[in-house]
Amino acid sequence: MFSYSWDLAENGVAKTVNELSKIGINSITLASSYHAGKFLRPKSATNKVYFPEDGTVYFKSDAAKYGAIKPIPNSIYGDGQVLRELTETKGLSVSAWLVLLHNTPLGTKHQDSAVQNAFGDPYIYALCPSAPEARAYAIGLAKDVTESYEVDGISIESIGFPPYEHGFHHEMSHVRPNKWLSQSLGLCFCKYCVAGAEKLNIDAKALKARIAINIHNYLEGDIDYENDMADALWLADVASDPDLHKFLEFRSGVVTSLAKEIRQGVRKDIEVAIIPSVARPSGGAWYEGTDFKAMAKTTGVIEACFYEPTIGRIKGDLADIKNRTDNIGKIKGILRPAFPDLTSEEEVVGAVRALWEGGVKDIGFYNYGHIRSQSLNWIGKALASVSKK
Repeated sequence: MFSYSWDLAENGVAKTVNELSKIGINSITLASSYHAGKFLRPKSATNKVYFPEDGTVYFKSDAAKYGAIKPIPNSIYGDGQVLRELTETKGLSVSAWLVLLHNTPLGTKHQDSAVQNAFGDPYIYALCPSAPEARAYAIGLAKDVTESYEVDGISIESIGFPPYEHGFHHEMSHVRPNKWLSQSLGLCFCKYCVAGAEKLNIDAKALKARIAINIHNYLEGDIDYENDMADALWLADVASDPDLHKFLEFRSGVVTSLAKEIRQGVRKDIEVAIIPSVARPSGGAWYEGTDFKAMAKTTGVIEACFYEPTIGRIKGDLADIKNRTDNIGKIKGILRPAFPDLTSEEEVVGAVRALWEGGVKDIGFYNYGHIRSQSLNWIGKALASVSKK
């Protein structure tokens, strides 16, 4: 079960663990570094709508383990007591869920290390995986939590380049969105990306200028690409522009190398799982720099979000991930047993069985504080249906 510190603290760690164990849950993945949000909490007796502090960590961090970019302790749960209590619970597996580079306070403070578009505009919600200080922060975060707490693993999210769409506060655009525009705006041309690409003989400066001109002309024009046109035009750009194609491959190398440094930097007995993306389908994570096969070779574990509303789509996504990993490493799965995905007992049972029969035996559920009590019952029925096999 994926969970947040505030939900476990309110309900009580021991009480929650007992509640979850009764339905067959034997592991908790606790958000230990997380961003902001506006969360509706069905089961909570208080604070039905919760706003967590942005970009903070939920464990007692050691500033000496970091460079210029240091973690921000959560003012309520930054002592790490919830994580400590979980790791001291016998018979329970615990993983630390780390949102690495998606961090608005740190991106705002360290804009030199933030993603920058073709116009040089910093995206303050995202540190760039090419930036040395951002990489040092990400590696430090993984080492810090695994050295200070007896966790069994870490689940890493936001290790790559973010898409343009973010859902930022009062995000506004009076130009109809489409994939061509969004993908073009999402490309990072910070000085570290440009320099890294040029080392591979990619003319990144010319590509940056070309992307900027194309975006400017489109925004100043009087046409809107329909969705199918935009999809085709973006694919045409990737296929016909050698520098763009190589630049996207360069991004994958950057992300894979960061994952490798994290894997090498933490305890050898720690499982390092990569949550590749929340793109639908998962194969779309290539844009963010996730090469499934390379990641599987690097960390050994892909923890995929099967956030789909039908069993058929979940099966299709799993088949594609298997093809992309070439059956290297282990696939873990995350399901949402509630709106907007699986909204009935039948659907939850079917989704769990589909993953189980597809070889995915490690299944997580998102998220304890977000779902109704009925969803917990559905999970229990689903786990019972596969435990008998």
